Amino acid sequence: MAFDCIDTLLSKEDCTVGREMEVSSMILCKGYTPWQGLLLTASLLTYWYLPITAQVTIELVPPNVFEGENVRLEVHNMPEDFLAFAWYRGVTNMKRGIAVYAKRKGLNATGPAYSGRQTMYSDGSLLLQRVILKDTGFYTLRVINRQKEIVSTTSVFLHVQISILTCGGRTTSDQPTIEIVPPNVAEGANVLLLAQDLPENLKYFFWYKGVIPFTTYEIARHTIDKNSSFPGPAHSGRETVYSNGSLLLHNVTLDDIGFYTLKTVTREMKLELIHEYLQVNASISTCCNTLSSVQLTIETGSQHVVKGQNIVLLLHNLPEDLLGFAWYKGLYTHQPFRIVTYDRAINSITWGPVSSRREMLHINGSLLLQGITEKDAGLYTILTLNRALRVGTIYVHLHVYKPVTEPFLQVSDSTVTVQSSVVFSCLSTDTRISIRWLFNNQSLQLTERMTLSSTKCGLSIDPVRREDAGYYKCEVSNSFSSETSLPVRLMVTNK
Repeated sequence: MAFDCIDTLLSKEDCTVGREMEVSSMILCKGYTPWQGLLLTASLLTYWYLPITAQVTIELVPPNVFEGENVRLEVHNMPEDFLAFAWYRGVTNMKRGIAVYAKRKGLNATGPAYSGRQTMYSDGSLLLQRVILKDTGFYTLRVINRQKEIVSTTSVFLHVQISILTCGGRTTSDQPTIEIVPPNVAEGANVLLLAQDLPENLKYFFWYKGVIPFTTYEIARHTIDKNSSFPGPAHSGRETVYSNGSLLLHNVTLDDIGFYTLKTVTREMKLELIHEYLQVNASISTCCNTLSSVQLTIETGSQHVVKGQNIVLLLHNLPEDLLGFAWYKGLYTHQPFRIVTYDRAINSITWGPVSSRREMLHINGSLLLQGITEKDAGLYTILTLNRALRVGTIYVHLHVYKPVTEPFLQVSDSTVTVQSSVVFSCLSTDTRISIRWLFNNQSLQLTERMTLSSTKCGLSIDPVRREDAGYYKCEVSNSFSSETSLPVRLMVTNK
C-alpha cells in the first residue's frame, strides 16, 4: 500500500525532523511507499548514529528447520520505546526489505523481498511459513527509537535443511479439503470444519452457509496479512474462524445441518470453492417426539477409507411409499453426474454415465463401493421420490486415504566426533503423518541435547556424546497404517 506522506506511517511531525528527514519526507510525498521512505531515513541515520548496544537477540524456533516447515525468528529484549522496526534479507543490502512496522500507528508495509509467506508481529518477531531452500541466508532486524536513532541492528542465519522428498509436508498433488471433526456430531456439541491443504500463497478466505458464495450467506472472512477476521451476515455468534482456514461451530443445532462453503483467494486472485455437508444427529428427546421426525440418513461406518478397501453407503429410514431413488457423484443431481437409478414400480436398475462398474446397489438403497481409489473421494448425493411426488435429498462426504510408504532416513554424517553435531532427516512421500524416532529398536528418549523440527521429521543432536552411537530409525504413520525406515548406524569417535 502507498501513502501520500510518511506521516501516515509514523507521525505528522516526523516529516520535518532534520534535513535528511525532510528529504525523505519530500520523496515520500511524491509517491514513494512507506517502506522506501523508512529505508531511506534509516540509511541516512546510519551515518548519524552507529549502534553500540547488542541487547536485541534473535532466536530460531525451532533451531533446525526443513523444507516445507515453519520457523519463527523470535525477538528478545526489544526496546520498549521503539518507533519502528524493519526486517531485511541479508546483512547490509537495505533494498531487500521484507516488511516494516511503525508502532505509533500500528501500521505495516511490505518490501520487495516479501514473498507472501512471512508474517510480522508487533513484538518484532517474524514467522516464515513453508520454507524453501532459497530462504536460506541471513535475516536482519533494524530497530529505530523515538529519537529516530537506529538503536539495534541484529542478524541471524537461517539454514533450511534439504529434504529430497516432502518430509511429511504438502505435495503438489494435494487438493484442498474440509474434514468434519468429529465425523458424527449431536445437537449441543461442537464440531470443527478442518481445512486442509489450502493454497500456499493464500491472501483471503471466506466461509459461507450453503453452496452459493453470496454476501448474504457469508459467515466470516479472514485476511491473512493482517491475521484478522470479520463476521458476515450469516454469522450466528456461535462460529469461530481460525487462521489456518478452519471453522468451529459451537453448540450445533438441527438448523446447522447443510452445506458449508470455503472460498479461498490467492495473491494472484485465483478463486477456489470447497464444499462440505454437515449432518447433525438429533437428540433422543427430539427424535422420539414424533414418528414424522425420523429422517433419512446415510451411514458409512467411517468417512475415512483406506485406498483399496470396500465401503457401503448405508441408508437408514428409507420411506415406505418410495417410487424410486438415484445416486449422484458430487453436489449436482443432473444426468452427467448420475451413478445409478432405481425404479421400484418396475424393479429396474439403470447405471449412469459416472458409474465405474465397481458399484453394487442394494434394494434398500445402500450403495457398495468396491476397491476404493483416490478418485472415489468426494461428495455423494442421493435423491428420493415418494408417491406424493415429494423429493428428498441427502449427502455424504467420503475421504480416501492411502497407506503410508516406507520412509528414508538421511544423516548428515554417519561418523562424527564427540562434541560435534549431527542431523537426521526422515524423508517421506506421504502427507498428514506422524513421525516417531527409534534408537536401537526402542523409542528414542529425547535429551536436552536433542532437538526435533516442528513436524518431527528432523532430529538434531548437538553436542554429540559417546552414548549417542547406535542404530537410528524413523517410523511414519497415519490413522490406518505405519512403516519404519531401514536403520542408519551412527558412529561416534574421539577427537
